[in-house]
Amino acid sequence: MEFVIVLFAAVVIFIIKSVKVVPQQHAYIVERLGRYHATLTPGLNILIPFIDRLAYKHSLKEVPLDVPSQICITRDNTQLKVDGILYFQVTDPQRASYGTSDYLLAITQLSQTTLRSVIGKMELDKTFEERDEINQIVVASLDEAAINWGVKVLRYEIKDLVPPQDILHSMQAQITAEREKRARIAQSEGVKMEQINLATGAREAAIQKSQGEMQATINNSEGNKQAAINKAQGEAEALRLVADATADAVRRVAEAVKVDGGIEAVNLKVAEQYVAAFAQLAKQNNTVILPANVADVSSLVATALSVVKQSNR
Repeated sequence: MEFVIVLFAAVVIFIIKSVKVVPQQHAYIVERLGRYHATLTPGLNILIPFIDRLAYKHSLKEVPLDVPSQICITRDNTQLKVDGILYFQVTDPQRASYGTSDYLLAITQLSQTTLRSVIGKMELDKTFEERDEINQIVVASLDEAAINWGVKVLRYEIKDLVPPQDILHSMQAQITAEREKRARIAQSEGVKMEQINLATGAREAAIQKSQGEMQATINNSEGNKQAAINKAQGEAEALRLVADATADAVRRVAEAVKVDGGIEAVNLKVAEQYVAAFAQLAKQNNTVILPANVADVSSLVATALSVVKQSNR
């Protein structure tokens, strides 16, 4: 009975030792009699107990590795405290097991030395501006060396770049001065633009005013010219009408003289006008102008009538 129990226990232990289940995204390294034998893939695997041994277990997932902070010296002899984080993945479990005694330590140390070398070639200001370039250089250097370790370096990110306090204060003062300079420049540009706009507006207003005054002068001169033309045309028309009326009156008088009794009517009219004019002389002025022979009125009338007759011929 005891033998059966011992045999059963031995069978159970044998089965446990011979059956291995590998999880997804993992790889197990098997050594047979101290030598590399196989790499177990995810799933159920059979081993020979007491002959095969699981020597290494690796995760094939992407692994973040925190790189400890370190002091780096820049090209202009400034100390920087730098730390970062590294992302890698095991791609060859066999090389990861036998390529180096500790690939994690190897990657960490190589990333620190590479980072010190890269930062040592840059000035302080460049280290803040070229962080992406630093990350790419570190990744390229690590990836080249990590091939023999069965590891693929995916990326490296700098978390902090901390300069000394006195340098930090100087940088802050420089940033403050630069911002104040930009503010003054922006303010002066605003004042300059304001003055330019005011001068331009004043010039445009003066131009518009002078153009308006010139246009008004032109309009006034055109109006005066037209008024003078209209006045001259009116006076000429008035003279023409007076001349036409006078000529018409003269023609009518001439036609009236030609009819029967016309001469007698003219004689009577001239005599009446002469007497009326003579009667008004003493009323209009203190000085009276008399003809040489006042009593001989008939001779004066006869003289006027002779003029009428001659004009009628």
